[in-house]
Amino acid sequence: MPAKKSQKPSAPDAMRLEIFKNIFHSISEEMGAALRRSAFSPNIKERRDYSCAVYDGAGQVLAMGDHMPVHLGSMPASVAAARAALKFEPGDIALLNDPFAGGTHLPDLTLVMPVFVAAKRSPQFFVASRAHHADIGGALAGCMGPAREIFQEGLRIPPVKIFRNGEINREVLSLLLANVRTPFEREGDLAAQVASCRLGERRLREVAKKYGRREVTLYANHLLDYSEKMLRAVLRSLRPGIYRAEDFLDGDGLGSQRLRVRVTVRIKSGAVVVDFTGSAAQCAGNVNAVEAIAISSVYYVFRCLLGEDVPATSGLLRPTTTIAPSGTIINASPPAAVAGGNVETSQRIVDTLLRALAMAAPERIPAASQGTMNNFTFGGKHPSRNGLPFTYYETIAGGCGASSANDGPSASHSHMTNSWNTPTEVFEETYPARVRRYAIRGNSGGVGIHRGGDGIVREIEFLSPVEVGLLTDRRETSPYGLQGGGPGKRGKNTLTRGARKIALPGKTSFQAGPGDVLRIETPGGGGWGKPKK
Repeated sequence: MPAKKSQKPSAPDAMRLEIFKNIFHSISEEMGAALRRSAFSPNIKERRDYSCAVYDGAGQVLAMGDHMPVHLGSMPASVAAARAALKFEPGDIALLNDPFAGGTHLPDLTLVMPVFVAAKRSPQFFVASRAHHADIGGALAGCMGPAREIFQEGLRIPPVKIFRNGEINREVLSLLLANVRTPFEREGDLAAQVASCRLGERRLREVAKKYGRREVTLYANHLLDYSEKMLRAVLRSLRPGIYRAEDFLDGDGLGSQRLRVRVTVRIKSGAVVVDFTGSAAQCAGNVNAVEAIAISSVYYVFRCLLGEDVPATSGLLRPTTTIAPSGTIINASPPAAVAGGNVETSQRIVDTLLRALAMAAPERIPAASQGTMNNFTFGGKHPSRNGLPFTYYETIAGGCGASSANDGPSASHSHMTNSWNTPTEVFEETYPARVRRYAIRGNSGGVGIHRGGDGIVREIEFLSPVEVGLLTDRRETSPYGLQGGGPGKRGKNTLTRGARKIALPGKTSFQAGPGDVLRIETPGGGGWGKPKK
């Protein structure tokens, strides 16, 4: 008898596809809401420096919350590292932060939890939550100051089980808490992350029970295929060709000159190759990125070309190939310091890639946004709380780049960060410091037919002795304009000590005393289009 022809899988039902897209997305959003409500630190509770996502049993992203882009595109590497290193059983939760084993930088602690919805030996899903902890040990409070190697940046954690069979691994937790300045806060934030993962596990089990495991798995695969199809359609709409661009980081804070980020983009037949060959060699300072950051930045840029209704799944990575040469600031080798690669180099990768794509789609790409997260940390002993140690971390908004359609928004976080600010009331209640000024930095956006957004002026007065760290960029290079638009104004850091005003470099750490005032002026966005006289 002739062999039967294999039947092609039936096309997904459009309504069903939309239902499952929203189911998975709502789970990741609900996980994030639970984490935010339960967290102890203002950095997570108020600034929302966290991310949550849902994965299939192979570690492919099915949904991401509308959280931090730099986290979300790199978290699959954490799930992959945990799956490779550990054998998961029901009730297990893995913890990791090692940038060279699935992490990004040390303050980002990631929890990965398997979800078993049937009596099988392997999980059918995974959920993950990542949160930026305000301290993870290291030489400097806040872990974001200048460093020459990763060992100075804090406690490095490969994939380990923080929970086994539903029971906490006290030895691992004790080791972690013994190496941080604020153990009570760290334990509380970790507990909030555990709660978010368990909520995700519960919701996925409910969905599998309602729709059946077979259908949930089927539509999870359909979502991956649909995302891929949508991105390939967008790539076919771009002008095919080879496009090159470069931009620069100001330096690494340890004496290096400007550091080049170079990209070559090849668009052809619904696929794209993004090649960072020619970027600067890894440096002595901490602005080295790891490969997960490069992939995350590429993921973000091409995700921006799609409509909001397209699911943010791993299917978006299928049409893209990222070449990140080892030993460069794009893909550094250990024991490189990497705290700034996550927050600063990721921004410059995005700037450079958008600059290249502006040649393929000039009307669709905006001018450069501020291009830095303006990382600010300080820590010490709280004078009114029995001298207990404290640490604080924040990123500060700036100007966004203008586009062919509109002026750039002012005073906004952009690209790889999506955090909020810490409300002044919370800041002053929690820390021995006072907000002296918090205002728009007028006329800092670039000129153009459409102007770039303005940055921010933020002044903080310290009320007790503290150790301060600054990790900022675009203090020497300007956010570029496009199509004849002008550049945004560069950022500026100043310390007022008595009658003296001290100009500070972009990347530095120093001791401050009561009455010292730190002024941070963030960059403006680039303008779009040659302005009329």
